[in-house]
Formats: sequence, structure tokens, C-alpha cells
Amino acid sequence: MNYVHTLKRIRERKTNYHKRSSLLLSKKRFITIKVTNQNILTQIIEPSITGDKVITSAHSTNLPKLGWKGSLNSLPACYLTGLLLGKKAIFKGINNAILYTGKDTFTERISACLKGLIDGGIEIPSSEDSFPSNERISGEHISTYASDLKSDAEIYNKRFSTIIKNGLNPENYKSHFEECKEKIMNLDVQNFIKNENNYLHKSNKNKGEKVNQSDGRLNK
Repeated sequence: MNYVHTLKRIRERKTNYHKRSSLLLSKKRFITIKVTNQNILTQIIEPSITGDKVITSAHSTNLPKLGWKGSLNSLPACYLTGLLLGKKAIFKGINNAILYTGKDTFTERISACLKGLIDGGIEIPSSEDSFPSNERISGEHISTYASDLKSDAEIYNKRFSTIIKNGLNPENYKSHFEECKEKIMNLDVQNFIKNENNYLHKSNKNKGEKVNQSDGRLNK
């Protein structure tokens, strides 16, 4: 029986080399969208043989800075994260890209993020039929569910404990989404990126200082 060597990243289901080679040959910037149980990260990347370069990115943890009080991985949050990345990309002179899913499955939340990117001004090959309805993107289904559940206070408070703690009435999810969407559409992107970079610089500096601590004194 002959042994057929399989690359490690194929065995670990980390890389689809057929898709990867097609991506490199296209010489187009591509979008990656990663959705976890807690948040969303989306990036616009420029591929190259020597290594990929991240041009710009957006994380759902940026949304609270813009007033968002809802979940950080719901359909509305996916859309808003994509919209934010779209605005940042346009500011940097990027107006087109393609979606790269790699080994990931194309899900409804990825589709919602893609819709946000397109509404932000990025041209991406896609089909309108693949997008969630506007009602689901805006969180109308969450508002309806909250209204139906409100008669059972115990379950209501348990299911929506986080957003209630954030100061958001679950029945107002849709209107809150529209407010945040409008804020991102009118965002001063230059100032937002400047504040973002200042925060990252300060955070990295503090991490470096902690690493350099010795015998109780701070080495700078």
C-alpha cells in the first residue's frame, strides 16, 4: 500500500490550497470574516507569495465605542462590524475586494457582515439572495422575541441579562441598531482611526513595560 503524504495544514483543516492558489493568481485583495462565540473579526488583506499583509480591520469590540449596547456576535453586530470596515477601507482608498472563506462555511452571520461591507461602499461579487432579510439584520426578530418573552420575567432577565446590564431595552433592539448604523455611516473615520491607533500604541507600550519589570521596579 503506497503512502500518500498530506500537508499538515490540510490534515488540520486549516488551509484549502486550491482556493489559496486561485486567490494568489487573482492578485485581488480579499476579505476574511471570523465569527466566534463572543465576537467578530473581519480584515481586508493583500495576498503575496512572501506573506499576506493586513490593510485594515474591524472588530466587534469596536462597536461599544460607537454606542452599541447589544451582543457582539449577533446578526446586527456582524452587519455593523462589516459596515465599519467598509467605511475604513473606503477612507484608505480601497473600493473592491473578494470574500475568502478558506475552510470555513459560509454562514448567515458571515453573510450579514458581507452585506455591511457592501453598504459601506466596497464592491464585492455576491448575490442578494445570499443575504439575510433586513428584518433579521436590524434585529427586529430579537425585539419581537423579547416582547413575547417579557411576560416571563425570570427567563426574560436571564436571556437578556447582558444587554439589560448595558442599558438597552431588548424590545428597542431594532431602533438601537438603526441609531448605531446611522452613527457609523456618518463616522469621522480619520479621527476614529487616529484614536484607535493611539489606544493600540498605549496598550502595547504598557504590555512592554510589564514585561520589563524586575525586582519591583519599572524599567523604561
